[in-house]
Amino acid sequence: MTRPFKLVDVFGREDFSGNPLAVIADAEGLDTEKMQSITRWLNLSETTFLLPPTLAGADYRVRIFTLERELPFAGHPTLGSCHAWLEAGGRPAEPKRIVQECGVGLVPLRRTGETLSFAAPPLVRSGPVDEADLAEAAEVLRIPRESIVDAEWIDNGPGWLGIMLASADAVLALDPLGSCRRRVDIGVIGPHPEGAEAAFEIRVFFSNHLGTIVEDPVTGSLNASAAQWLFASGRAKAAYTAAQGTAIGRTGRILVERDEAGEIWIGGKTRTLFEGSAAL
Repeated sequence: MTRPFKLVDVFGREDFSGNPLAVIADAEGLDTEKMQSITRWLNLSETTFLLPPTLAGADYRVRIFTLERELPFAGHPTLGSCHAWLEAGGRPAEPKRIVQECGVGLVPLRRTGETLSFAAPPLVRSGPVDEADLAEAAEVLRIPRESIVDAEWIDNGPGWLGIMLASADAVLALDPLGSCRRRVDIGVIGPHPEGAEAAFEIRVFFSNHLGTIVEDPVTGSLNASAAQWLFASGRAKAAYTAAQGTAIGRTGRILVERDEAGEIWIGGKTRTLFEGSAAL
């Protein structure tokens, strides 16, 4: 069967500067094993598969795969999948609201000009981090334990541990280990000086299926949970832009807003850079 696919740049300030995503449409009939093998062959951080919804209120359903496993939720795959669904002619039931079904349930999205945004999902794990986990995080990041200003579990599906450093420069100076004996899912945050283009610098490190520690170019799920932490702690009080990917030559820009109801929205630009069809 021939199925359409798109390669979408998500969160990039310009073409080829964000996080790429492969989106396979019309994915009915592909089983989990096949989806995982396609994802590994493409060798991108995530590949998604578009399916008809199964929950009332959803416009479409998506399954999200990394090279190692299926995720219940991820940010840049959510925006990229929505972009591909809309570009292929998808029409939401409500004109100004798109609803995605995924492993965490229903995720609302909205479109404003060139920007797509998703509502930050609830955390599945939050709260303080014990000293053993902090010591291990400092070891992975190759920094003194006392350099960590604050830390919190900010997990909305992938398993994120949030680490706060004193400044964006401290974040950009990180040179973490190349591998770790345990799974790594760490998001590091540092403030830029007041008046800078971006309010915070973000770097995300995770271990792949081989145990190698990889830096993610731009990470929507981490930015969503980080925003929840930043607003709750008073470090963010108004809409802001976060930068990610700087250290690896990307110019990811994440637009963060808290609406009047207190809901946090994570947005960015999405662009289809390649498309075609594949016999799958």
